[in-house]
Amino acid sequence: MYHMKTASIREVRHDFSRILEWVAGGEEVAITKRHVTVARLLPAQRKKAGHLKMPDVTARLQRVFGRKVISDKVMKKILDDNQGAY
Repeated sequence: MYHMKTASIREVRHDFSRILEWVAGGEEVAITKRHVTVARLLPAQRKKAGHLKMPDVTARLQRVFGRKVISDKVMKKILDDNQGAY
């Protein structure tokens, strides 16, 4: 059975570092006032290390330029003309 730790408002004021250690350790803490739960402290949800989706550059180029292909002769001329320009 799951038992949540409890702390009174007075305990939270005077010993917050101890209660914060409980929360940092994954515990859920109920804050009480006159034995009635008025709030809960929960550990922050950690973000899962997910896989980043890389953009599909080839598909984007095809959308922008279609299926245009530069012939090898034209590409060689462009490269020769611009040799040393960069």
